[in-house]
Amino acid sequence: MLEQAHPLTADQPQTFRAEFRATLALALPLAAANLLQMMVHAIDVIFVARLGDAPLAASSLGVSIFGLLLWTGTGLVGAAAPLVAAELGRRKHAVREVRRTVRMALWLSAIVSVLFMGVCAAGGPIMRATGQDPEITAHAASFLLILMWGMLPMIAASVLRIFVSALGRPTIATAITFLALFVNALGNWSLVFGHLGMPALGLQGSALSSVITSTVMLIAYIIVIQTDRRLRRYHLFGNWWRSEWPRFWEMLRIGTPIGLIILAEAGLFTGAAFLMGRIGEAQLAGHTLALQIAALAFQIPFGVAQAATIRVGLSYGARDHRGITLAGQASLILGIGFMVVTAAVIWLAPRLVLSIYVDVDAARNAALVHFALQFLIVAAAFQLFDGAQTVAAGVLRGLQDTRVPMIIAVCGYWIAGYGTAIYLGFWTPLAGVGVWIGLAVGLIVVSAVLLMRWGMRARLGLLPSLVDR
Repeated sequence: MLEQAHPLTADQPQTFRAEFRATLALALPLAAANLLQMMVHAIDVIFVARLGDAPLAASSLGVSIFGLLLWTGTGLVGAAAPLVAAELGRRKHAVREVRRTVRMALWLSAIVSVLFMGVCAAGGPIMRATGQDPEITAHAASFLLILMWGMLPMIAASVLRIFVSALGRPTIATAITFLALFVNALGNWSLVFGHLGMPALGLQGSALSSVITSTVMLIAYIIVIQTDRRLRRYHLFGNWWRSEWPRFWEMLRIGTPIGLIILAEAGLFTGAAFLMGRIGEAQLAGHTLALQIAALAFQIPFGVAQAATIRVGLSYGARDHRGITLAGQASLILGIGFMVVTAAVIWLAPRLVLSIYVDVDAARNAALVHFALQFLIVAAAFQLFDGAQTVAAGVLRGLQDTRVPMIIAVCGYWIAGYGTAIYLGFWTPLAGVGVWIGLAVGLIVVSAVLLMRWGMRARLGLLPSLVDR
């Protein structure tokens, strides 16, 4: 097949301004897709919150387990991003190499989905073992048994999203996620409360809507890839049964640490939800809403981090040290700079931000709002560090450096962060606020060490060899 230079690999920017524009052009649609994806999940929260505190708490526990596994799975297949970017940067046999990488990523998505669905099926015993309220646990377990069927289409769709983004078409991800927003809103409206002739399934209706939405997203990606002229030439779904074991193991080598990094961070927040469940139902509900807002703000630097992996990966494949430096600088300034803005908004107008999800003046929400406002003050304080750690991880990922960042994340989040959360949450009067301070400590430690590692990339031997360039 005739190879063509990909537009992202041709004429790589050699000035900071040009690289900043290129990174911004890639990051904006990815960040928009992330925000829309968060809005897809926010719709679930908005509808379930109207069922009461108990259903909201149950969905929080169920989503905590599902989300933890989902993010880990997307991290595993996320190895496709630096691999595809490097293959495009090298340009040699790019079509064939990219096709094989994406094929093995789809294989991996199927394997991990089956394993993680088994964990979801055991969600009830897991929640009971952590001392959660029996009634809430029962509702959460039945919710999870439906939601788990969305695991495979969600992880597989993330692989196809990486493909279209690395090929310079990130707006496809934005458009498909916008479609998912509409589908999920309609699904929740009809299945949770029983409109359009559908039964009122309550909490289970929200889970079913999520499964339908994820399936629609996967189908939409397949249709677009098969009909778009530039994307179709990669023949992603041809010979899908053909194995490429060396590439599969390479993906596992790079992707396992990525998945464990995400598991460590997501596990920190999931663990916080279980701590909140032991403190009280109102605290858990308040934690859920505050975390939704913090996570919403996080989607912008997360999109920058995704763009950073691709931009740095392109220069890594081309063995361009200057391009690597420019891409890293542009990404870090862009990601951290945005979090300054979100921190200010959350700090100055927390009630306004919280009103997106609930009626802050309703008497029935008084306890929930009280705790959520306390947690948002802490969230505003750690916004900068949250942005820094995710972009720093993204630029290091572009260098295919994942093992040491995994160790940094596990130690920072679980020893420094979770240890502080347990101590302040249960051994001091701070309770829920103490748990959130622990989250902040974890983010501060990890961001500081990852930034140091990026700054020492040359001395640590993380840059590609210039031989045969």
